[in-house]
Parts: sequence; C-alpha cells; structure tokens
Amino acid sequence: MAFDMKEYEIGKRPLWAILASLIIFLALVFFAVNCVAMGEGSRLLPIYSVETPEKKGAVTFNCAWEADDIPEILALLKKYEAKATFFILGQWAKENPDSVKMIFEAGHEIGTHSNTHPDMAKTTMEKTREELFRSCEYIEKACGEKPKLFRAPSGSYSSELIKTASEMGFITIQWDVDSRDWKNKTAAEMVESVTKNVRRGSIILFHSGKKNTLEALPQILEILKNGGYEFVKVSELIYTENYTIDHTGRQFLLK
Repeated sequence: MAFDMKEYEIGKRPLWAILASLIIFLALVFFAVNCVAMGEGSRLLPIYSVETPEKKGAVTFNCAWEADDIPEILALLKKYEAKATFFILGQWAKENPDSVKMIFEAGHEIGTHSNTHPDMAKTTMEKTREELFRSCEYIEKACGEKPKLFRAPSGSYSSELIKTASEMGFITIQWDVDSRDWKNKTAAEMVESVTKNVRRGSIILFHSGKKNTLEALPQILEILKNGGYEFVKVSELIYTENYTIDHTGRQFLLK
C-alpha cells in the first residue's frame, strides 16, 4: 500500500504541515541563539572573560577618584610578579599625570574609562566620541601612549556605545569577577568573593582609592599565584581576531 500523508492528520492539519512548522520554528530558534552568541543583530557585547586552556587572568583597576594608593598598588603587583590594566578617567589623568606615568613606566597597561564618568549607555554618539577623545588626550599627554582599551563608567553600556568605541579603535572590556571594593567590603569578604569566582580567563575588577583594597590585594594574589595563576595585561589575554563571544560576554577562539 502506498503511503498517503493525507491520511495522517492531527485535528484538521495534515502531519506534513505540522512537521514543516516545527522545522521552521527550530531553525528560527537556532538562528536567534547564534546571533546572540556571535554578537550579531541588535545586541553587541563587551568582553567579560576569555576561554583559555592556560591558567591566567587579568587584574584591572578603575581609576576615577583618589590616587594616593597607586604607589602601594604598584609595589604589590611587582612583589607578586603580576601585570595589570588600569582604566583611567581623563580628568584623573589630568589631575594625576605623575601617577599615570608611574603606572606606565612600571610596565602596566592603561585603558580609558571615559573623560568625566557619565552614564555612557545614555550619551549621544557625539558625546561618546568627545568623552573618549578627551580622555585619550590627557592620558597620552601623561604617558606618551594612546589607550586601545575602553571600559564604560559603572559598566553601563549599549550596543551603540560599543559600536562607536570600536569605530574609534577601542576594544570594550568589562569583568566577570568583582572584588566589590567599591561597596567598601572587608578585606576578608573581598578575598572570598574573588578567589571563589576566578576561573581561567577571568578579568577581575578593583578600584584605586578604596580603603580595603590594599589589605585584600596581596592575599588574593598570593592565593591565586599559589594556585598556579598568572596575571597578564588585558591585551595579552583577549583575542583580537578569529573569535566569537557568547551571551555571557566570554570570548572563544574559533578553530
């Protein structure tokens, strides 16, 4: 007997129509998921972390307000043989050029954190360009090198912000491990928060001028160094070509 699809109906819809609808639905889901994972479509993501087989990560500092603890931070990083990336506000660089120069000459990396610390998820394209341009002017004047990395103030970003920054030559960086020093957590709380959440390819957030960072930082670095971690500049951790980013902002190298 020949097979007749017309004999197989669910309600009033033939089976072939139901199967076709299901295939189309699954294809649309697959397409949508992959668009997000690849950073395509309307949603662009900064880099939060990096998938890497190596046991390494990046220590980063946002410098927006105080600068008094910079010499001590640099001394701790030197002691534990860690390189870091400092995201510096343009106005901070203007007011503390010696600190910027000190960071740069110690072999660390400098990125921009905007010029005046606005909510850049809400700024116009013109304002975004002005913030990035002015911040780089002050940073370059202090250390002689223009930043290539950018971190949005308060981590607040939009697709338009990332697109504009990229057009200006910047890679936008977030973090996947927060020390929470900005919440004035105790050193013990910061140590637990960081060491529990660090994984290969993590980007860790600290700030200059926070009262418990200097107490927590050496403990964190010692625990992680003893665990086999190496700390490198963000630019040495991330991929700049032949990569994809998943929905969490984690970078993967394409094979």
